[in-house]
Amino acid sequence: MSTLTTQPASATAVPASPPRTSRRTAARIAGVGYVLLFALAIFANFVVLDGLVVDGDAATTVANVSGSMGLFRLGLVAFLIIVVIDVVVAWGLFVVLREVHHDLAVLAAWSRLAYTVMLAVALVFFFQVIALLTAPGIGAVLGADQRDAQVMLALGSFDAAWLVGLAVFGVHLVLLGILLLRSRLVPRALGVLLLVAGTAYVADTVAHALLPDYAAVANLFLVAVALPSMLGEGWLGVWLLLTKRLGDGARLATA
Repeated sequence: MSTLTTQPASATAVPASPPRTSRRTAARIAGVGYVLLFALAIFANFVVLDGLVVDGDAATTVANVSGSMGLFRLGLVAFLIIVVIDVVVAWGLFVVLREVHHDLAVLAAWSRLAYTVMLAVALVFFFQVIALLTAPGIGAVLGADQRDAQVMLALGSFDAAWLVGLAVFGVHLVLLGILLLRSRLVPRALGVLLLVAGTAYVADTVAHALLPDYAAVANLFLVAVALPSMLGEGWLGVWLLLTKRLGDGARLATA
C-alpha cells in the first residue's frame, strides 16, 4: 500500500512580493522635491552667495558675511536641505523611469547622488568660513589680512568642489533626457532641453579647467547653462506634479 506525503502549505506558498512605491506616488514626491529645490536654490545662490560675496574683494566680502552671519548660516542650512532633497528626487526619478531602462535609470540615480555627495563635501568650506569669522582669537592669530584671504580661499574651494559636482550633475541630466525620450511620456522638447542642459554643465566645468581667461566667456556659459536647465528642470517638476500618465496600469514605451 502506497502512502501519500503532503507538504505543509507554508512550504509551497509563493512568497509575497515586496512592497513597491507606485510611479505616480514617486512622481508626486519628486515633483514636490523639485519645487523645494528651486526655492532653496534661489535663496542660497542669489540671496546669500550673490548678496554677500564680492569676487576679488576680500575685505568687503568678510564685512558682508560678518555683518549678516545669521543669513550666511541660513544659506548653509538651505544647502544642507538641498542635499537631502536631492537624494529623495534621485529615488523618485528612478522609480518613475526604471521600467523604461532599468540600468540607465540606476546610472542616472547614481550620478545625481554623486553630485549630491560633492555638494555635501563643498559645504565643509561654509563651516570653515564660519569658524574663521567666529572662532575666538582667530583674528589675532592670523591677522586680519590673512584671515580675509583664508575666507576667500574657503569660498573659492566651495565653488570649485561644487563645480566638479555640477559636471556629474550634467551627466545625470543627459541620462535623464535619454530616458524621457525613450519613455515617450513627455514632449520630445523636454528631453532635448535636459540633454542640452546636461551637456552645457559638463562643458562649463571643462571650460573652467582649460580656459586661461574663463571670465571672458563666463556670461556666455551662464546663459548656455541656466536657460535650458531652468526651463527643462522646471518643466519636468511641473510634469511630475501634474501628470496622469503614470497610473498603476499605465505602460511605458521602451523603444
